[in-house]
Amino acid sequence: MTKRLCAGLTALLLVSVVCGVALGPVRVPLGDVLRLLGDALTGGVVQPEEAGRYRIVWDIRLPRVLLAAVVGAGLAVVGVAIQAMVRNALADPYVLGISSGASVGATAVATLGLFASLGIYALSTAAFLSALAAMALVYLAARRGGLTPLRLVLTGTAMAYGFSALAMLMVFQAPHGEAARAAMFWLLGSLGGVTWASLPVAAVTVLGGVAYLRTRAKQLNALSMGDETATTLGVDATRLRKVLFVVTAAMTGVLVAVSGAVGFVGLMMPHLVRLVVGSDHRRVLAVAPLAGACFLIWVDVAARLLAAPEELPLGVITAALGVPTFVFLMRGRGYVFGGR
Repeated sequence: MTKRLCAGLTALLLVSVVCGVALGPVRVPLGDVLRLLGDALTGGVVQPEEAGRYRIVWDIRLPRVLLAAVVGAGLAVVGVAIQAMVRNALADPYVLGISSGASVGATAVATLGLFASLGIYALSTAAFLSALAAMALVYLAARRGGLTPLRLVLTGTAMAYGFSALAMLMVFQAPHGEAARAAMFWLLGSLGGVTWASLPVAAVTVLGGVAYLRTRAKQLNALSMGDETATTLGVDATRLRKVLFVVTAAMTGVLVAVSGAVGFVGLMMPHLVRLVVGSDHRRVLAVAPLAGACFLIWVDVAARLLAAPEELPLGVITAALGVPTFVFLMRGRGYVFGGR
C-alpha cells in the first residue's frame, strides 16, 4: 500500500508543480507551461514575443513552486521527527523555539535595516543566524539534568515566548508602517520574492535531513514508545535525542529563513499521514514529505489567487485548513493522536 501511495503522491506532485506554475494573477495555459519548461531544460529557442511569459514561468513561478515543495516536505518530516523525539502529539517544528528565534533576525532586518549590505539575502541570512543562536540557547538551557522530552518542550516554549515578544516589540517600535507590515507578513510565512538562489541550500538540507531520518526510522519507533522501552531495544535515547535536536533544529532554521514561519504543516501532516499508513515511521517518513510538498504547493497557489493581485500570508491559509482538520480528528473515534 505504501509503495502505491508514494507513487500516486509522486504523480500528484508533478501535476501540482505544473499547475502551480500555470496558476496565478497572470494565467499561463498548461500547454505553454510545458513547452516553455521544455525549451528551458533542453536549451530551446524562445521567441521574442514569448520572452515575458517565459520569465514568468522560469524565473518567477518555477523556483517559487519548487521551494514550496521543499519547504512543505521539510516541515512535514521535521514534524514527524519532533513528535517522536518529545513524545508529544502537539509538537511541531516550531516547538523548540527555532522559528521564533529566526523571527527576531528577520524582524530586525525589516524594521532596523540590519545586514543591509547583503541586499536581497539580508533577511534570510539574519533569520538563519538568529535561528542558530536560538538553537544554541535552547540546547544550553535544556541540557542541564538531561535532554528529556519535557525539558525540551518547556524550554523551547518558554524561549519561543521570549523571542516572539522581542520581535513584536521591534514591530511595534518600527519607524515606518511599511516595515512593520513587511515584518508581519514574513512572520506569517511567504514565498514572495523567491529566486533560484533561494532553492539549493534548502533543497540539499531537506534531502539530507529526510535521508538521515529515514535511516533512523526503527529507532524513532522505539523512541516514541518511551526511553525505557527504547533502552531495552538497544537504543541510546539520550544520544539519539541530541542528534535529532540538532538535525531538526538545523532543518527548521533553514526552512524558516527562506519561507518565514509557516504554521500547521509540521503539526497537521504527520497526523494525517499516520491516519492513512499507521504509526510505523518507516512508512510515515516515506509518505510525509510527498504529502507535505503537494499540500504547500496548493496553499501557495491559493495565497496567490484568493486576494489577487495581492498575496495572502501562507500561515493564514494553513491555519484556516488546520483548525477544522484537528477538530475533525478529535471528533473521530478511530484515531488516537500520535498513532493508531
